[in-house]
Amino acid sequence: MSDQNAGKLNLLLAELGDTRLISSRWLRAHGYSSSLAARYVSSGWLVSPVRGVYMRKGGRLQWEGVVRSLQLGEGKPLHVGGRFALSLLGHEHYLRLGEAGTITLYGPQRPPGWLRKLPLEQRFEFLGRGPFDFPPVAFAAEMSAKTLSEQGLDWHRAAPGNDALICSTSERAMLELCDSVADATLVYEADALMQAMTTLRPQRVGLLLRHCRSIKAKRLFLALAERHRHAWLPHTPLDGVDLGRGKRALVPGGRLHPTYQITLPRDLDEHLV
Repeated sequence: MSDQNAGKLNLLLAELGDTRLISSRWLRAHGYSSSLAARYVSSGWLVSPVRGVYMRKGGRLQWEGVVRSLQLGEGKPLHVGGRFALSLLGHEHYLRLGEAGTITLYGPQRPPGWLRKLPLEQRFEFLGRGPFDFPPVAFAAEMSAKTLSEQGLDWHRAAPGNDALICSTSERAMLELCDSVADATLVYEADALMQAMTTLRPQRVGLLLRHCRSIKAKRLFLALAERHRHAWLPHTPLDGVDLGRGKRALVPGGRLHPTYQITLPRDLDEHLV
């Protein structure tokens, strides 16, 4: 191997580390031809878990490395949000059985097709842009927590030593979850989670409510917060928050919340954890 090719290989292996994935698109953009990638595979430097995707031989295929590869390597503005973000933040015991292993991704662009083909225990679910009107942000490794917090996002490590990922904060994840509620079972889940949301930050809640496009998500979020009498709710600024007009029949035959005009199941108390 020439010194030039050895140098390119060393740079690539350093870029990959133990958990990073790279796509054929990334390789081409960085000056690695398809034939060179094939040579690295045949020589035992790289392996290909699915067609068009590569990782270091002996590397660990983990969902955290996959998400970081999408966010910072592939440049996809996808963040971990909603149900799975709440699981990462320590609320997995409130979630429906089996759902904590589904990684919920949000963003303006669909993830690449190879994502669902990876041989992982977890599966990925793409839920689109979500309920917010924030402009897309190009994620970068040097992004500050302050920049992310302006959209209700933050860096998070699933475990010590794992890759840092961009995830929803509790405030944003709860609104994303409320947006996905479509039946009584999901209301019970959202209610149990809201009961645990004792430390939400009122200014951040107010910011996210102003940028949330889903009337249902905002009304349900506020109705559940009021139901649990959270101390942060009276301090949440609601100026400029559009709650729409008229009633919202979220649950047929439910009880209409007098303030937020959305129906909730009559037996909510019976389902609290």
